[in-house]
Amino acid sequence: MKIEKQIRDDHQAKLTVEVEAEKLEEMKRRAASQIARKVKIPGFRPGKAPYAVIVRQVGEAAILEEAIELLVDEIYPKVLKEAQIEPYGPGQLENVVNTESLTLEFLVPLEAEVTLGDYRSIRKDYEPTQVSDQDVQKVLEKLRKRQAIVEPIDRPAQVGDVVTARLSARRLHVNEGEDDTLIREQSFPLLVRGSSQGEGDADEDGDVERPFPGFSQHLIGAKPGDEILVTHTYPEDHSEEDLRGAEVEYRLVVENVKARTLPELDDDLAKSLGEFENFEALVQQIRHDLEEEALDQYHESYDEEVINQVIEQATIKYPPQMLEKEIDSLIHDLGHRLERQGLSMEIFLKVRNLNEEGLRQEIRPMAEKRLKRSLVLMKLAEEEKIKVPPEELERESLNTVSQLYGTLPDKEARKLLKQEVYSAIVSNVLVDMLIERTTSRLRDIASGKAEIEAEPPSEGETTSAEPEESAIGENQPQTVVEAENPTQQVSVEVEAEAVEASENSDAV
Repeated sequence: MKIEKQIRDDHQAKLTVEVEAEKLEEMKRRAASQIARKVKIPGFRPGKAPYAVIVRQVGEAAILEEAIELLVDEIYPKVLKEAQIEPYGPGQLENVVNTESLTLEFLVPLEAEVTLGDYRSIRKDYEPTQVSDQDVQKVLEKLRKRQAIVEPIDRPAQVGDVVTARLSARRLHVNEGEDDTLIREQSFPLLVRGSSQGEGDADEDGDVERPFPGFSQHLIGAKPGDEILVTHTYPEDHSEEDLRGAEVEYRLVVENVKARTLPELDDDLAKSLGEFENFEALVQQIRHDLEEEALDQYHESYDEEVINQVIEQATIKYPPQMLEKEIDSLIHDLGHRLERQGLSMEIFLKVRNLNEEGLRQEIRPMAEKRLKRSLVLMKLAEEEKIKVPPEELERESLNTVSQLYGTLPDKEARKLLKQEVYSAIVSNVLVDMLIERTTSRLRDIASGKAEIEAEPPSEGETTSAEPEESAIGENQPQTVVEAENPTQQVSVEVEAEAVEASENSDAV
């Protein structure tokens, strides 16, 4: 058997295999024997007809086709071994070049290859966002407003009141035949704000006034039964494309006016919000939550920038089948997300004016980015010897199964008890844990902390038997569980929501 190997630019191997005539003849006779067992040949018991008779009965072409199938099944593993090929997935027989001196052409997708650059030289200042007293105070004010007592009052509306009004809106300039209705009449509670913000600006609570900044100020002095007409022209750069440049008339009929009484910032407020011993305990919890949230957000941005630099330095090769599988995974996840929202893929595609191929093309850039990121991080895990303790993997896997069991329908939940399903969950959990630890390690490298930790102690210093937990990333345990071919196990989810949530009534 003679083999020629050619590595293509798309990271697939073209293998040209020339098979000995004797081997082909052997396979043709084996194929004829198999055919004779299936095809009734007059005068012979199944499988007992001579080769020449079988050829006359079914034809040379049928025997050759069957022989090639048998031959491929037998020689393909040997071909991969002799060609020193590490396949990503199943190859395929592309062509039968010659049937006399049999020559076969296989196309085999190769396992991904990642060559990292000098990622240890990457540096980025590590300066997490600090939580201020003002940040804590903003949360406290929001909590006060949520706990506010709202009571009817017999006076005109003023700043801080809540006015319930029947609201409708129409466009003033529409093309002939178009519906001018923007909002059909319905009741909305509207907070009378103290001052107007610029278009898109948030108030002190981080809220953007709807339907436009300054809208609620038209309610100052309003009484039940009053009818108010407000006309507003939206700017050309408005965030909602269909409102850009639109002139809209809003009509309000006031139903009632209520005053808000905000609670004091004291122990009673704290106890009403949860199991807090006193107001100070509430403040400490708020600060802790804000600090965790701020650190998570900072890490997300920091890590993304550093990982992108690693990707730019790296040489990444993968076959097209790997990218297609990543696209399949994203579409599968999208389908599940749509189901949870009570939608179908068919409706989603119709709303987006897409067919299946159009969806695949739209998702392709995201899938490619995700795939490269996953491949690079798994290579980093290998280079940095990132490992996962078996007990942590087991604990996290059981926790994942428990969470899934509580959210899935009974029929789907029962599938989690199958060994193959649980094994798949463990593999995905392992990859997620490896990626999380690798990202943390890369953060330490880029911030310079890894370099500091690697320096030997100065004279007179001693090292602790138990390393302190890193403020930037976790120290990596030594007991190991490592993924086999981890790059094949990485599954990703669609980041973008399939369908945007509609604004609730409080947003008006």
